[in-house]
Amino acid sequence: MSSSNVSLVLTAIGDDRPGLVEQLATAISQHQGNWLESSMSHLSGKFAGIVRVSVPAGQLDSLKSSLAGLPGLRVTSEECAADTLPQSSAATETASPDRRLTFSLVGHDRIGIVREVSQVFARHAVNVEMLSTHTASAPMSAAILFHATAELTGSTTLDVGALTRDLEDISNDLMVDITLDEAIPAR
Repeated sequence: MSSSNVSLVLTAIGDDRPGLVEQLATAISQHQGNWLESSMSHLSGKFAGIVRVSVPAGQLDSLKSSLAGLPGLRVTSEECAADTLPQSSAATETASPDRRLTFSLVGHDRIGIVREVSQVFARHAVNVEMLSTHTASAPMSAAILFHATAELTGSTTLDVGALTRDLEDISNDLMVDITLDEAIPAR
């Protein structure tokens, strides 16, 4: 990305219907924007997405205006600092020695599960990079189960044993099954 480009993180939400992603992509490309990465979901009839784009500084205001005028889609934008952008994979491995972990949880649905688990992560200075949750009927019963998966990072000094013990303590209180594994870094 050149110094004349600006990196933006866009959030978009609207009633789900065909063509929303195309609408968003067209507005970005019409302003010479480059779609870098995204995550999108369908939740309760709504389309929700987050997109990181790079756009020439001279196109920034007109892109924001265009995005604000998209019918049926509410888009907000936030500029990113250059140092928050991903580096090449080789540079990332040497510059970021963080430990990568995967987390999964399954248990009877109830209020407070995400709060209690995220409190444990915060106490151990673990960053949640990706979190995906859903509910589903339990096999052979009418009970609703809560499912969560997450990708986590922590410092090289993270005590994974202590983190695991704290998660096991709350898993007994919450009556959920929790799995925490060290992730193998992508190469």
